[in-house]
Amino acid sequence: MENLILKYIGNDSNGRPVYESENGKLFVDTDPRKDRQPRLCTKLNNAFDAEPDTPVMHIKRYADTEFVFEPERVVW
Repeated sequence: MENLILKYIGNDSNGRPVYESENGKLFVDTDPRKDRQPRLCTKLNNAFDAEPDTPVMHIKRYADTEFVFEPERVVW
């Protein structure tokens, strides 16, 4: 299993936490409630305030990836 480190870079205009991977790819947690698993999506056009694009569960390259949040996952 591969680890992908996601660094918290702020909340988008809808208040959702946005993370950046080591290669500059942006991800958003569309359900950041602390009692739920993260629901990560890419960001449309890799833009900070863009809408969520593709859920990572539908992207083959992330099938065996464990997402590691730094410094931690931001939750509500």
